[in-house]
Amino acid sequence: MSLSFDHVAIAARSLSEGADWLRARLGLDLQPGGRHPGLGTHNMLLSLGPGEYLELIAPDPDSPDRPRWFGLDGFDGPPCVAGWVARADPLTAPPGTDIATATRGDLSWRITLPRAGQMPRDGAQPMLIDWGTGPHPSDRLPDHGMRLARLTLPLDRLDLSDRRLMLTGAGTPLTLTLTRDGTQVTL
Repeated sequence: MSLSFDHVAIAARSLSEGADWLRARLGLDLQPGGRHPGLGTHNMLLSLGPGEYLELIAPDPDSPDRPRWFGLDGFDGPPCVAGWVARADPLTAPPGTDIATATRGDLSWRITLPRAGQMPRDGAQPMLIDWGTGPHPSDRLPDHGMRLARLTLPLDRLDLSDRRLMLTGAGTPLTLTLTRDGTQVTL
């Protein structure tokens, strides 16, 4: 299976709280994303360049209860890096996950979802996604020059050759470092 970085997720109690938190750190406004029907969440997005983006995700107060992904059930505290998603070819479901199909407008994707809503290895192990042959969300986001510089993962091993992904071993925090115009911000 071939893997490549697709997006990173920042969890928040609400989209407005998360958007304010990110704006204070990045100096940029996120773009509206949408709802995840049946998953109990909604999102906002920020381009990290071609084929990559940052997703702010929060519980959708208008959705029925169900185990929410990215560990959002009972989430409390300031926004934080909750996990990341890798494009997988071919897409297969790791143990404890199922493949779900979703659409929004002309976007269509298949994604592995943890059955209990908790992210694999507390967000260090990626969820997997396949956008098929259609468009990618980053295709329609304004590019403000923000880029992924580093994502530190508390893992000992991962079959991915992206040098921006740093394996730091168990017991270390999951952190995200972004860069824009020579300035780095770590979340």
